[in-house]
Amino acid sequence: MTESVHDYMTRLGRAAREASRVLARASTAQKNRALQAAASALDAARTELSAANEQDLASGRSNGLDEAMLDRLALTPARIDDMIEGLRQVAALPDPIGEIRDMRYLPSGIQVGKMRVPLGVVGIIYESRPNVTIDAASLCLKSGNATILRGGSEAIHSNQAIARCIQLGLAEAGLPAAAVQVVETTDRAAVGALIAMPEFVDVIVPRGGKGLIERISREARVPVIKHLDGICHVYIDVAADIDKAVRIADNAKTQRYAPCNTMETLLVHAAIAGKVLPPLAAIYREKGVELRGCGQTRELLGDVLEASEEDWSTEYNAPILSIKIVESLDAAIEHINRYGSQHTDAIVTENFTDARRFLTEVDSSSVMINASTRFADGFEYGLGAEIGISTDKLHARGPVGLEGLTSEKYVVFGDGHVRT
Repeated sequence: MTESVHDYMTRLGRAAREASRVLARASTAQKNRALQAAASALDAARTELSAANEQDLASGRSNGLDEAMLDRLALTPARIDDMIEGLRQVAALPDPIGEIRDMRYLPSGIQVGKMRVPLGVVGIIYESRPNVTIDAASLCLKSGNATILRGGSEAIHSNQAIARCIQLGLAEAGLPAAAVQVVETTDRAAVGALIAMPEFVDVIVPRGGKGLIERISREARVPVIKHLDGICHVYIDVAADIDKAVRIADNAKTQRYAPCNTMETLLVHAAIAGKVLPPLAAIYREKGVELRGCGQTRELLGDVLEASEEDWSTEYNAPILSIKIVESLDAAIEHINRYGSQHTDAIVTENFTDARRFLTEVDSSSVMINASTRFADGFEYGLGAEIGISTDKLHARGPVGLEGLTSEKYVVFGDGHVRT
């Protein structure tokens, strides 16, 4: 009798739970050995990886995938190099597991502190990019978590080829094969099963389009680490340095258009708009950025499309920018908290009080002073690789690296102490 998707996923979940207990007690050296061995296995399997990826690309072309999707799917030699380097970088990161902090003696004589521990089993659901398989597996492994990886059906052969390299690394280090499992069925029911197994899975991390993340958030019976939108703002304050403002607002929009930390709305104080917007508009036009503005912006700059109400809450992922002139810092903060997605927002100002107010009152996972929003990721924050960005308020918030894949438990040291 053929195994049902539900039974298959239950088998994966049960194996992952057992493997997570082995990983929780694995030494740093053992985890690093697995990562380094997986890197060597990838390097030795370049031909097999390319052949598997070509199968996926050929299927993608025949199924009408667009060029952008095919580009994300492709495992070029440079991307294989990046995956190998990524494994080695994660191996070099400090291991957070077992770290004990804030130990203190209490009047009763006991010592109380907190110890960092793995979450347990992490389910990761992602689309198209096969390199996510390595990113996710390496971070989960280093942080002592077992992981179940459900990649997109369009990358099934690539993901399985990568998984074989990871399995070689685990075997080399004497760790269980179920520490990293790639779901082998392309049946969409596998996703539904994975997000509804709280007895086996401790957290779900969806990486992909808004539709996927909305579905996971709506249907999951397991906690989800996610962000839906990257509607990021730069506010140029009345006390801004003009040169800094132009440099930051240019970079935040045009350094790359697709990432979730790219600026989508520029807010400018009315008293400085006449000085900063004309040179910025010239830069944007030269780079082919379509500008959409409020009435005052259009009056000042001329050839600007009218911004609709919808524009203020749109993540373009494209060379399009909405611009609004505001009368005060209060108005800027109110706009961000109303229309933003609690991802990343920046103020450009030389006024310390305004900067402190912005930090305190803007309710986002990353808030910046005099810096481009494009810095909001794990690598730039010194976390090494990241598994994603969270705009949630519980547990992890902002870029999620190794520490975001852990929790803490209280530890108590006594010596025969009893409560009286």
